[in-house]
Amino acid sequence: MNRIVTAGLAAVISLGLGAGAWAQDITIKFSHVVAPDTPKGKGAEKFKELAEQYTEGKVKVEVYPNSQLYKDKEELEALQLGSVQMLAPSLAKFGPLGIQDFEAFDLPYIFDGYDQLRKITDGEIGKALLAKLEDKGIKGLAYWDNGFKIMSANSPLIVPDDFLGLKMRIQSSKVLEAEMNALGAVPQVMAFSEVYQGLQTGVVDGTENPPSNMYTQKMNEVQKNATLSNHGYLGYAVIVNKEFWDGLPEDVRANLEKAMTEATEYANGIAKDENDKALQAMMDAGTTEFHEMTDEEKAAWKEALMPVREEMADRIGADLIAQIEEATAN
Repeated sequence: MNRIVTAGLAAVISLGLGAGAWAQDITIKFSHVVAPDTPKGKGAEKFKELAEQYTEGKVKVEVYPNSQLYKDKEELEALQLGSVQMLAPSLAKFGPLGIQDFEAFDLPYIFDGYDQLRKITDGEIGKALLAKLEDKGIKGLAYWDNGFKIMSANSPLIVPDDFLGLKMRIQSSKVLEAEMNALGAVPQVMAFSEVYQGLQTGVVDGTENPPSNMYTQKMNEVQKNATLSNHGYLGYAVIVNKEFWDGLPEDVRANLEKAMTEATEYANGIAKDENDKALQAMMDAGTTEFHEMTDEEKAAWKEALMPVREEMADRIGADLIAQIEEATAN
């Protein structure tokens, strides 16, 4: 906590120096919890490259991947205090701030592919969700994809009953907790940086991840089976400390917005390809057996998981869920 408070005070002092000081030395610390060679990691590096180019060196972006600065539970507080200026947390992370709306993205089978997803992230619903962060001192800049998740464990996961009694790692999310409960599994919240060891030691039996996260964290080395369920979406909101952002000189902020727009196009453009490559690499490694679902198997999973929408309606908002269903025709 001391490093958070100290860095936060430094940020507050910097904010009081005025536009002239900003123009001389602006540093953006961009922290995230995944590997550099994931879609998010590559997107962060692209933003760094473009931000420094478009501001002609006025802005320096320091990217800290793999939880080098903060773990999942620490990073939002660090951003609010000014210890870091930019994050790209998964959309499930905003629940503890009292903004459960983003958990709609965690609902199982709420999106049937990227085309349906774009209708939300690029539309009015997505903009309205980002605007809700401002009361918390956070400015939402963009949505970045990782991809659609697959289930993994040391035993085959073919039908919903295969989950009975398994300890399944999830990130902190009431929706994901309900998802695992609906399958008969025991949900276990665990920091992303600790998942490999948790799987290796048997603290948890399995987990869910897009292939790129599974591969770059070497989870395939400690998971014998995986099912290509594509049951849920994992995406991120790129966010910045609002006081920091609003205090930037107008020309600098405009150039950073341009850099973010292009970095978002880049990150989302490579996400599916990166996941496809990661999946193939894991298949080639041969340590995990991957199961491709039949239509009948997917229908059984959907039937088992559909009650999660109704169960979470009071938390997320029945109206919001209905709006997403209408916008996506799903």
